[in-house]
Amino acid sequence: MKNQAIGELSSKTGVHIETIRYYEREGILPTPMRSPAGRRIYSDEDVRRLNFIHKCRGLGFSLKEINSLLSLVDSGDFTCKEVHELTIHHAGQITEKIVDLKKMEGVLQAMAAQCNQGNVPQCPIIDSLFDA
Repeated sequence: MKNQAIGELSSKTGVHIETIRYYEREGILPTPMRSPAGRRIYSDEDVRRLNFIHKCRGLGFSLKEINSLLSLVDSGDFTCKEVHELTIHHAGQITEKIVDLKKMEGVLQAMAAQCNQGNVPQCPIIDSLFDA
């Protein structure tokens, strides 16, 4: 097991140092060991866990969802079916977000189509944002 400082952990995982500290505060990443000088020391298992968290965040999982997955993994009491169900549920949420984003895109494009891009302080986009 190789011990490493927070900067090395950050470099290996692509996760910013402040984000690592945040994950520790939130309890999603265990509190690391400390050197005699009080510096955080991370193990290869911490690298593995942080990579897991980082990949999950990249797939849009919330910290609560990641914590649920990690709880299953940490307990060792999970089935592939349970993980599959969580994944399918999350995929459904992503589908709903895509639908919402497409609606927002349509509204924004319609607003932009109303604009003649003139050099006057009157703008139909701003006006439509103020309208009820």
